[in-house]
Amino acid sequence: MSQKPLSWVILTGSLRKNSSNAAVASALPELAPEGVVISALGSIGEFPLYNADIQEQEGFPPAVTAMAEAIVGADGVIIVSPEYNYSVPGVLKNALDWLSRIKPQPWKGKPVLIQSASTGVLGGSRMQYHLRQILVAVDARVMNTPEVMIGRVQNQLEDGKLVNPDTIAMLTKQLQAFLEFSHGKTE
Repeated sequence: MSQKPLSWVILTGSLRKNSSNAAVASALPELAPEGVVISALGSIGEFPLYNADIQEQEGFPPAVTAMAEAIVGADGVIIVSPEYNYSVPGVLKNALDWLSRIKPQPWKGKPVLIQSASTGVLGGSRMQYHLRQILVAVDARVMNTPEVMIGRVQNQLEDGKLVNPDTIAMLTKQLQAFLEFSHGKTE
């Protein structure tokens, strides 16, 4: 009897149509380790701005509950996001604020992998450090290394697709490490 494949979901922190981070995210399913299926979550652009009054008077928006259920059902979450003004994009922070209110907490103990891409040389590193701080509050289990911060991403894309073989190899290596991490194995 064959084993059920692991399911990882991707949360993209950009709404831009031609987002370089969305291009990185779209490359991941083909780079998945054997026995892993990677799929995208819905758009965080469907979340209203967090407001406790909405939550109390109307309950959670359907897009929020659907994403929370998908996270709960996944074996791991990959967050691929740009850096805005040295930090996490507002739309991603808003999504995390909504999802942090769901009980039971969908992030609790969930293996999480972070990736970022930027036109600058740092590749979104400051966003990653801030995102790690936010994920502590929801008790996510974030993989620390190897990190992927893709600098000068505009030089690694052709027609919206990731083509740089070194970057593809780096992503593949990180995904393999995440497979071991999500099984509780560390070096």
